[in-house]
Formats: sequence, structure tokens, C-alpha cells
Amino acid sequence: MKTTNTKRLALCSLLLATAWSAPARAELSAEDLAKLAQNPVGNLISVPFQNNTNFNVGPLNGTQNILNIQPVIPIEVNKDWNVITRTILPLVWQPAFQPGEGDSFGLGDMQLSAFLSPSQPGPGGLIWGAGAIVQMPTDTNGLGNKNWGLGPTAVVLKLEQGNPWVYGALVNNVWSLSSGGRGGSYNNFLLQPFVNYNFPGGLYVNTAPIITANWDVENSQRWTVPLGLGVGKIFHLGKLPMNTQLGAYYNVVHPDNGAQWQLRFQLQ
Repeated sequence: MKTTNTKRLALCSLLLATAWSAPARAELSAEDLAKLAQNPVGNLISVPFQNNTNFNVGPLNGTQNILNIQPVIPIEVNKDWNVITRTILPLVWQPAFQPGEGDSFGLGDMQLSAFLSPSQPGPGGLIWGAGAIVQMPTDTNGLGNKNWGLGPTAVVLKLEQGNPWVYGALVNNVWSLSSGGRGGSYNNFLLQPFVNYNFPGGLYVNTAPIITANWDVENSQRWTVPLGLGVGKIFHLGKLPMNTQLGAYYNVVHPDNGAQWQLRFQLQ
């Protein structure tokens, strides 16, 4: 198991290095590289590793950790259109919810999104993509739902040459396709607005809260609404550019057993 995980991480690192070391990327400034990384449907292979540490989770106020491995792979349809695939594979450390229960570790449910997006930005730097998202029951140790899910997804953003601002939003809603597996049916909404301000030299500040809703529960337990800020920087490991960011978010609204706040670190 350990050898298999090591091979997977090595493959992800190889994909990351291949994408960011291409000659076309080397010609870009650090600020341009940062803006390119901030585009969810950019024509760029990348493998972000996003670690989310959630504090005060559950009735015992435990700490949950979720490492999301998020490869992004563009597929050229023709000179005018691309399909951008975005995968999220979570590795979950779940705290105990009852005394003596013990923590759990394993895979969560994988999500695969595919966006059809124009290959060139529209007027004023407008970029968009629309498509579908699939949720797959890949979880282990009871850390997910054993029913497949499907729904629509879309992203829109504005990214202009010479403008330090990159902003937009990503949205999806996933419905379960069955209810017979462990966890039963689900109907989950996600909205992630994002705002980035880029400084010369590859430094930027941002906010990218992940707002979620579970439509199948009562309204008082439905929403998670974070507020927070982050900072990021493009740096070089030899000739290989890397994108790092660190952010903190406080959940102003959350279910009774939901996290109160989150620390997020990302390496891309």
C-alpha cells in the first residue's frame, strides 16, 4: 500500500513538472504565472495539492484533515474549444465523534468535473466553462457515500492582461443517482467565489471561500459559509515554477458538528 501511494505521488509530481517546465511557461513573468494558476479552466496541465485542516469538528471538537489531490488536464477539441477535466481525490483524517471511537483515515469520494470552454478569452478577458460533475463512491473506512452522483457545473471569471485582478466563481450541484448504498441519497450544492489581487514578482492576496449546502437537511443545518483571506507566491525550484498559498477561513455559518474554522495550504 505504501509503495502504491508513493508511485501515485511520484506520477503526480512528474505531471506537475512536465506542465510547468514547458518553454512557453518559462517565458511568462511570475505575475503572469500566478494569474494563469488562478484560472480554473486554464489550458494548463497542473496537479495542485490542497490541504484543508478543519478545527472543532464534531461533538468532541476534534481536528479533521483533508488532503485534496486535484489534477487538471485540458483536452483540445479543436482550435476553438477545449475540455478541461478537474479531478478531486481526497485523503481524509476523520476525528472520533464519540468517546473511545478512534480516528479514521482513508479515501473520500472522488469527483470528476469536465468543462467545455472556449480556447480564447472573450471581450474584456471573460472566460467561462460549463459541463458536468460526477461523484464516484471511492471511499474507504466509511469516509464517504456509496452512491454515485451526477450534476451540472460551471465557472466564469475575468482575467485581463495588465490587470492585477482575477475574479470569478465556480458552482456545482450533485444529486445521488441511487439511494441503496451506504449513506443514502444526497443533494449537495457548492459555490466558490474567488478574488485575487496580483503584485509584481508573483506575490498575491486572495479569498476563495467554499460555500456549501446540503439540501436534504433542515435549514438550520444546511449551510457552511466561510469568510477569510489568503496569501500566495510564485517561486522557482531550479527552473520549475511553483505556486504556493496559505489561507485561513472562519465559518460564520455551519452545522452543529461542522468545523468552526479552517487552515488551507496549497502547493501547485
